[in-house]
Amino acid sequence: MSPSQAGSRAGRRRSTASRRPRQLDGGGSLAVRAGPDVSAFPSEAKGVAWLVSFGLPSGGPGPAGVRMAATSVTPKTPVLSVSARKIKDNAAEWHNLVMKWEALNDKGFSTATKIVNIKIATESKDGRLETECNTALETKRLPVPLDYNVELELCCTELLTTFENMAKIHQKMERLCSTTKGICELEKFNHQDRKTPFFHTWSTPYFYEVCMKLLDMYSNELKLKQTIVQEIAHTADQDLLMVYLSSWLYQPYIDNTSTLLLESMLLETGHRKL
Repeated sequence: MSPSQAGSRAGRRRSTASRRPRQLDGGGSLAVRAGPDVSAFPSEAKGVAWLVSFGLPSGGPGPAGVRMAATSVTPKTPVLSVSARKIKDNAAEWHNLVMKWEALNDKGFSTATKIVNIKIATESKDGRLETECNTALETKRLPVPLDYNVELELCCTELLTTFENMAKIHQKMERLCSTTKGICELEKFNHQDRKTPFFHTWSTPYFYEVCMKLLDMYSNELKLKQTIVQEIAHTADQDLLMVYLSSWLYQPYIDNTSTLLLESMLLETGHRKL
C-alpha cells in the first residue's frame, strides 16, 4: 500500500468517526445532525429554516436573532367622500366644543360661588354696619366701611371672561351648523335622488337636524348665563342668589337628550366603536 492510499483511508476513518453518536455520561446518545443549506435563503428565512430543520416552531423560543415576526393584515379603511369626511370632522369638533363648554361651566360655577359667598358675607356685615352707623350718629362718630368691592369686582370680571369664552364656543357651534347645512344643499344639488347614507343609517339632512337641536339647547343656555352674569352681583336676595348658582351648575336648557344626540353622531361617523 502506498503512502497516499494509507493517508486517504485514515481520512475516511476520521470522517466516519466524526459522524458517529457521541456518548454522554448518562448512557444516552446525542445525534449530531447537520442543518440545511440556508446560504441561498433571505436573512429572515435562514433562521426559520434552521429552526424547522431541528423540529422547533418558527415563532417559538430559540437562539437570539432567529425569531421571525408575524405579519399582521390590517383591514382597509373605506375611502370617504369629501362631504362625508367633512361631516365626520364636524362630529369630532362638536365633541371637542362640548368638552370645552363643560370645563368653562365648571370654572364659571366656582367663580359664581365666590361671588355668592361675598354677597352673603357682605349682607351680614352691612347689618352690623347699619347698627354701628346708628350708634355713631348718636355719638357723632362715623365708622370706617369695610372694603370688599375689590374682590367682588375681580370675581365679576373673571365670570364675565368665562361667559365671553362660552359665547365664542357658541359661535363655533353656529358655524358647524352652517357648514352642515351647506353640505346638505351640495349633496341635494349633486345627487337629488341619493338615498345611500354616508356611514351607516343617517341621511345627510338628519345630521343637520341633530346639529340644530344641539345648537338650540346651547343658545338658550347661553342666554340664561348672560342673565346670571348681569344680575348675580346686584342681587341682595339670598334665595335668588342660590337660584342663579344652581341654574349655572345644572344648565336646565341642556338636557340628557344632548348627550344622546352627540354620542349617536359619534357612533354613526365611526368615532365610537359599534
